[in-house]
Amino acid sequence: IPWEMKIKEVESHFGSSVASYFIFLRWMYGVNLVLFGLIFGLVIIPEILMGASYGSIPRKIVPRAEQPTAMDFSVLWDFEGYIKHSALFYGYYNNQRTIGWLKYRLPMAYFMVGVVGVYGYSLMVVIRSMARNAHEDTGDGDEANFTFSWKMFTSWDYLIGNPETADNKFASITTSFKESIVDEQESNKDENIHLRRFLRVLANVLITCCLCGSGYLIYFVVKRSQTFSKMQNIGWYERNEVEIVMSLLGMFCPPLFETIAALEDYHPRIGLKWQLGRIFALFLGNLYTFLLALMDDVKEKLTEEGVIRNITHWTYFTYHNVTAGNGSAVTPPPMDPADVPRGPCWETTVGIEFVRLTVSDILVTFVTILVGDFLRACFVRFVNYCWCWDLEAGFPSYSEFDISGNVLGLIFNQGMIWMGSFYAPGLVGINVLRLLTSMYYQSWAVMSSNVPHERVFKASKSNNFYMGLLLLILFLSVLPVAYTIMSLPPSFDCGPFSGKKKMYDVIQETIKNDFPPLVAKIIGYLANPGLIITAILLMVLAIYYLNAVAEAYQHANAELKKKMLMVYFVFYPVGLQIKVH
Repeated sequence: IPWEMKIKEVESHFGSSVASYFIFLRWMYGVNLVLFGLIFGLVIIPEILMGASYGSIPRKIVPRAEQPTAMDFSVLWDFEGYIKHSALFYGYYNNQRTIGWLKYRLPMAYFMVGVVGVYGYSLMVVIRSMARNAHEDTGDGDEANFTFSWKMFTSWDYLIGNPETADNKFASITTSFKESIVDEQESNKDENIHLRRFLRVLANVLITCCLCGSGYLIYFVVKRSQTFSKMQNIGWYERNEVEIVMSLLGMFCPPLFETIAALEDYHPRIGLKWQLGRIFALFLGNLYTFLLALMDDVKEKLTEEGVIRNITHWTYFTYHNVTAGNGSAVTPPPMDPADVPRGPCWETTVGIEFVRLTVSDILVTFVTILVGDFLRACFVRFVNYCWCWDLEAGFPSYSEFDISGNVLGLIFNQGMIWMGSFYAPGLVGINVLRLLTSMYYQSWAVMSSNVPHERVFKASKSNNFYMGLLLLILFLSVLPVAYTIMSLPPSFDCGPFSGKKKMYDVIQETIKNDFPPLVAKIIGYLANPGLIITAILLMVLAIYYLNAVAEAYQHANAELKKKMLMVYFVFYPVGLQIKVH
């Protein structure tokens, strides 16, 4: 199992709650590896091998005016120049119905992989993982009785022969005792219920104000960036203001939420879920505010597109007439692709924004770990000898591993990948590299720079909670992509769907030209809205029925456990008496 010993080492020193993050990271890496295989094998490689070569058509060459600076670092860092006109983005792909000697249907493959492959596979694997986790949770025995006795007399593994493994097991048993002690203390805690309710309401009001302010700030900077994009010679900050502000909000808001959450005094496990939900609301609100502002920019570009389309046709017409009028040739030579006026390829613009957000998130995460964890730990460790107070026991001390922030960072990043992969097929490859390096980088950081939480707690059912958030953001990631596919016209001179009124027209075109008339008629009947609505209603009723059956089974299971426990307490003393006699 990949990285199993590394994760076990983290779990033995920091508890199952921290280890659950690395298990989740490993699972995400596997999912993204499959998605990258689908996109790379069925979209990128066929276009590179069988599609038109670079420079042969306008969409596959840098415009003449941009060529002198197309390889500058500042241009490439903004994903412009040669990177913008590469297979990394939507605009590079040609709209030929078939390519190569295999007659490969690239537009259809792009649509099916980008929509059905990415979202269908992700939905299937998330639901399957949730079902497996639920099955494992119900399969565990009742650990509420004789907890400390079970841990004391049955925790050690007598087959251990390696000293390092023995040390990890010893640390793991110690950590499990700390987890159980926290659970026992929470179950016996007395509190002033009225004061606690007031503090929790106050904390939620403060966090709601933070969320609203964050959304307004994102909308403001996105609208301002659209003004900057129309200006010449703007600075580095103006070009990257949106990414910087979103990264800073993601860096500073979670610690602020955690400070406010101290007023609520929840059980650490419940507090973690509240913290996850709030950070999820922060990230999701920021992302959707960013998308709404970006859609306004897309609509402006669609308005400009009609003008550019007319200019392009007029340029072709003028060029051909002038060339023919010179008498040089009856058929004028073709115009150089680099000189053809381009329309605003809004799909590539959206893809670039998602790639920028992903790369800036990677850099901010890695720099935060390096400065906030490693350099802080070095300062506390070596300066403590000559400081006027104990840095390890007091301020700033060593940092704890931020479970909620890191988990939500993964989920938020995956949501950006799901939204942006349709417009930037290479985005999944960037995410695969990010997850691979994160496993090694963060496991090194947590073992070298962090200390265990003061209140170590079990990660009971946390994995399923993570999956629930991931399923929610998967559903919310489908909505903007479905909106653009069903409602917005594709750019007229870039991408595999150029020349069509809507992107989904590629399906109708394929059914009409490649399927027998009978099959096309059957598919047309299946696409009837009345049939689709009926099927959705049946699915909802089936889900409701299965959920009711599952709840009934859980109730019966709990009752059987109670009866078995009663039988045990009744007959066990009798058995002891018989044995003694």
